[in-house]
Amino acid sequence: MRFAIQLATQSDYQVTFFHSYEVPRPSKWNETVFKSFENSESTKINKKLQQFVNNIYKALHISPKAPLNCVAKQSPNPDHNIMTFAKDNDFNYICISRKGNSKTSRLFGSNTATLIKKSKVPVIAIPPTYKRTKIRSLCYASDLLDLNEELKQVTDFSSSLGANVELLHFKTPLDSLTDARKMSSINQKLTEHGINARFDPLDYEKSLIVNLSKVIKTTKPSMLIMFSNQRRTLFEKLFVSSISAEFSSISKIPLLVFKKE
Repeated sequence: MRFAIQLATQSDYQVTFFHSYEVPRPSKWNETVFKSFENSESTKINKKLQQFVNNIYKALHISPKAPLNCVAKQSPNPDHNIMTFAKDNDFNYICISRKGNSKTSRLFGSNTATLIKKSKVPVIAIPPTYKRTKIRSLCYASDLLDLNEELKQVTDFSSSLGANVELLHFKTPLDSLTDARKMSSINQKLTEHGINARFDPLDYEKSLIVNLSKVIKTTKPSMLIMFSNQRRTLFEKLFVSSISAEFSSISKIPLLVFKKE
């Protein structure tokens, strides 16, 4: 919530605070009794959410730019509830807290990881240690594929915040940087968008997550931006981890994940 509020203070974004909850139904209740109880609970929860959001704004000494929009909806499946609400209402981003790894999260996946893997709406995952601060710099981790389309989304976000962008790419002997013409074309595209580039050799003795974490620790960006491939094969889903989802579970900075086309 603090990150979403900061995002709104730096830009023209409007924030809707959404809460997914479930009302269990006792087996002995008929439909009429349960519906009455459900409506009563909905009123209480929406009121509680509104008060909670108001208290956060007061604690931060911030006045909302517009009347607060708070929505609480009932569903037994919070992931689907969030994705459906965001998609149906044409939101630009879903902002969600990332809790620490529990045994349950490791076995079944957290809500955040599920959203990153399935949501059509870009997801911003916030670490539990986040402290509200101005968003000044963005690290865009790229494989240099689909660069034109990805740059549009990255620069749309960065320009709305007035933040600088640095592209990070880990070099391998087989990537496009070995082709001088492709390298020249990439540099031209980045220059046109006012983006600096960092091309680091990949340390093969360490995982991609470790390579990425090392750079983040050194450069200290406000946020990391990645693109996630949601159309992986069954083999990849079973045996190859989703880098963006995996990194979201350990990242100490906010992570914005776009769906890779």
